Amino acid sequence: MTQKDLDTQFLEAVEIASKMTQASLPQDVQLRLYASYKQATLGTVDLKQNSSYHLRDAFKTNAWMQISHLSIDEAKQQYIEMIHSLFKK
Repeated sequence: MTQKDLDTQFLEAVEIASKMTQASLPQDVQLRLYASYKQATLGTVDLKQNSSYHLRDAFKTNAWMQISHLSIDEAKQQYIEMIHSLFKK
């Protein structure tokens, strides 16, 4: 798969995800999608915390840290696969 194909598929998956409601997804799936999206768009998590750091942010950061070993392309592919599996349901 070429980089352009992967980027196009990723953007299509993001578009599909933007139409989903949070209520339609279990929280663990939301966290995995969040982590894959962040890893795919920003790369490895930066652990700089500020004073407004909340428990919710800790869960999100933890999910992101768990996949920080993935490359940006691997994270894009994982995100695409998750969206497609959810969309088929």
